[in-house]
Amino acid sequence: MDIIRIGLVEDDPDWKRGLAGYLGAEPDFELVWTASSAGELREAMASAEIPADVVLMDIMLEGRPEGIQLAEEAALSTGARVIMLTSMEEKELILQSFQAGAIDYQIKSSFEKLPAAIRLAYSRQSPISAAAAEKLREEFKRLKALEREFEAKKLGDLITPSERQLLGLIHEGYTQPQIAEKLFITLRTVKNHVNNILKKLGMEGSKEAAAKAKEMGLLEGEQDAASK
Repeated sequence: MDIIRIGLVEDDPDWKRGLAGYLGAEPDFELVWTASSAGELREAMASAEIPADVVLMDIMLEGRPEGIQLAEEAALSTGARVIMLTSMEEKELILQSFQAGAIDYQIKSSFEKLPAAIRLAYSRQSPISAAAAEKLREEFKRLKALEREFEAKKLGDLITPSERQLLGLIHEGYTQPQIAEKLFITLRTVKNHVNNILKKLGMEGSKEAAAKAKEMGLLEGEQDAASK
């Protein structure tokens, strides 16, 4: 039977004493150190002859979410699998904990689930919680939307209003001679505009460029304006 070495970071003395006693009753657990603050944690990690396999890290220390930064320190310096402990499901803090390197989180009031969670963490089989998964999905959607907005702005800053109008006509299916006739400009001017657009956008075809501009929402209103 493997012995799982555990480190516990908890600033509430009652919770620390209770969790230490509860986990100490498990035959395959060894509580190698406890800490109540960042300083105690760093001292414990530095002085431990053999590092903890799993660290239980309270998110809130002295009323602040210091456990998030400490989780990253513990994971990077010792390679321990970090489980965050929290009194409530604060989705934003849970997300930050996973970003810092934690692999699981547990509600303190459900302490009876800790032994199983520790064994899963030790065997690298910790499942991501439903709350954390939901928050991660929300964050990925937000980042994707920001990325799309940034790309649209970048494209919008590159092309002029007249070039947008040209792309709108290309997207509608107009040929270059038809565009020249519609806009009362020479075919050579149309070709020059198209070449400039392709250079700016780093694309090879005008239809591809028009489709990209449409996808980014840059042609809204251009078709209506061109048809008047």
